[in-house]
Amino acid sequence: MQKFYTRIHQIVGDVITVEAEDVGNTELASIKTRRGTSLAQVIRLDRNKVFLQVFAGSRGISTDDRVVFLGHPMRVASGEMLLGRIFNGSGRPLDHGPELTDHLIDIGGPPVNPVKRIIPNKMIRTGIPMIDVFNSLVESQKLPVFSIAGEPYNELLARIAIQAEVDIIILGGMGLKYDDYLFFKDTLEEHGALSRSIVFMHTAADPIVECLLVPDISLAVAENFALEGKRVLVLLTDMSNFCDALKVISITMEQIPSNRGYPGDLYSQLAARYEKAVDFDTAGSITILAATTMPGDDVTHPIPDNTGYITEGQFYLKNGVIEPFGSLSRLKQQVNGETRDDHRTIMDTMIQLFAEYRETLEKQAMGFQMSAWDQKLIRYGRLFEEKMMSLSVNIALEKALDLGWEILHECFSPEETGIKQSMIDKHWPKSK
Repeated sequence: MQKFYTRIHQIVGDVITVEAEDVGNTELASIKTRRGTSLAQVIRLDRNKVFLQVFAGSRGISTDDRVVFLGHPMRVASGEMLLGRIFNGSGRPLDHGPELTDHLIDIGGPPVNPVKRIIPNKMIRTGIPMIDVFNSLVESQKLPVFSIAGEPYNELLARIAIQAEVDIIILGGMGLKYDDYLFFKDTLEEHGALSRSIVFMHTAADPIVECLLVPDISLAVAENFALEGKRVLVLLTDMSNFCDALKVISITMEQIPSNRGYPGDLYSQLAARYEKAVDFDTAGSITILAATTMPGDDVTHPIPDNTGYITEGQFYLKNGVIEPFGSLSRLKQQVNGETRDDHRTIMDTMIQLFAEYRETLEKQAMGFQMSAWDQKLIRYGRLFEEKMMSLSVNIALEKALDLGWEILHECFSPEETGIKQSMIDKHWPKSK
C-alpha cells in the first residue's frame, strides 16, 4: 500500500522535507502538484524527517502538495533493448525512441560478494600503445583518468569506446556541455559503435540529482549484462562533476562540510561506485574507466586524493598524451606476461630510456653540451613521442611491440639497450 502525506514542512533549493514513517533510503516518491507530477528520491533520513531530492527541481511545489512514497528505489530498464539507445540521467529517452518500462531493475545496490569474484587475469585491448603496451587495462579493473580542464579526456574515452575489445560499452556523462554530448553521440554513430553501446547523458542544464543517478544507473545496467556473461566496459565522465553535485546536496541539507566543503562521506560515495567493478566467477565482467578532472592540476585535491585510495592506479592525461610517469595500472603484471614473451622487455626498456631522454632535455635546457649518447636519446625520445605516445596512433598490441623494436633498432645498438641476448637474438630487427 502506498503511503501519502499532504504537508511539506520545508523547501530548500531542490530538496523538500516531510515527516513520514517506514520510508527507506533511496526510495522514490511522487509529488502531486498543480502543474502535474514530479518524481523525487529519498536522500537522507533523520528520525521521522525525510529529505527528498526533486528530480525536476522544486519550482511549482507548495507546502500543501501531496507526497506519495512508491515503496521502491529508482529503477531502470535492462536487457538488449537498451543497446544503441541514448537516455538522460533518470533513464528517459533522448533519442526520440520509445520509453522502456519492461524488465526494470533497482539501481544503487551493494557491490558483488567477494566470494563470487575471481582474480583479474584478462586484458582489454584498446589499440592505444600507451595503454596496451605500457599500462595494460585489465578486465574488472577500476581506473580513473586524471586530467585537467581542457585536456582531451572525452576524446580519449570516445576512442576507447570505439576500439576496446569488449562486448558492451556503457557511457555515463555527468555535467557535460551540450557540445560534448553531441560529440559522443556523433562519434559513436560515425564509427558504428553505437549498436553495442548504451549512453546515459547528463548535461550541465539538467537537474543536479540526475548527475548523481548516472553512475548508479550505468553500473546497475552493466551488472545485469555481466550476470548474463557479457564483458562490459563502463566509461564515466566527469566524476568531479559527480562529486560537486554531492557537495551541493550536502550544503543544501546543512551537513557539516569536510575538506574544501565536500561531504565527509566522499570516500564512501566514490567507493560505492568504483567497487562495482568485478569479474564474476561464472559470468561476465564490469570494468570502470572514469575521467576525473583535478582542479588546478592538484592531485591532493579531495576528489583525486580519495579516488587514489580506491582505484588500482590511474591514467594521467597531460599535454594531450597519456603521461608515462604519472600513469600506473597496478594490475598490468596480471596480464602482460601472457601476451607475448617480449612485452615486459619492451615496456621496461623503452620507459627506462625515455626517462633518460627526459633527463637529457633538462641538461639541454640548462645549456650543457650534448654527448653522442645524449643525441641518441633525443632522437629516440622524439620517435617515442611521435609513434607511441600520440593519441592519434591506433595499432594492435603485437604491431606496437614490433614498432618498439624498430624504434630501438633505429636509435641504438643492441648492447646499448641493456636487453638480454636471448631476447635480442629472437626479436631484434634485421639490418636492411
